[in-house]
Amino acid sequence: VQLQAYGGGLVQAGGSLRLTCTTSISIRSIKVITWYRQAPEKEREFVAFITDAGTTMYAMSVKGRFTISKDNAKNTGYLQMNNLKPEDTAVYYCAARIGEVQHWGTGTQVTVSS
Repeated sequence: VQLQAYGGGLVQAGGSLRLTCTTSISIRSIKVITWYRQAPEKEREFVAFITDAGTTMYAMSVKGRFTISKDNAKNTGYLQMNNLKPEDTAVYYCAARIGEVQHWGTGTQVTVSS
C-alpha cells in the first residue's frame, strides 16, 4: 500500500490549504484515514480521521477550522485547512488503517507565517 500526501506550502496566518492523500489501492478497502502532524522537536499528534462510513473526528486544536473528507471514486483523502495559525506549522502525514495494520504515507510540509 502506498500513500502520498501533498498540497503543503507556505501560507500566511488566516490563509487556507488543502492537503491531498492519494492511495495505491481502493479507498473502500481502508477502514480509517487519519491525518497526523509533527512540528519540529515535538511528538507526532493526531489531527483528524474519517472512517469508511464517513464518521469524522478532529483534534480540539483544529475543530471548526479543518475538514477531513474523501472521494471514493478517486481513491483520495483530503484535509481542508482554513484559518491557519502559526501553531499549525508541521509536517502533515496521512495514514490508512486496513484491517489491523496502519500504513503511513509520505509527509507534506505546512508552514504558516504570522
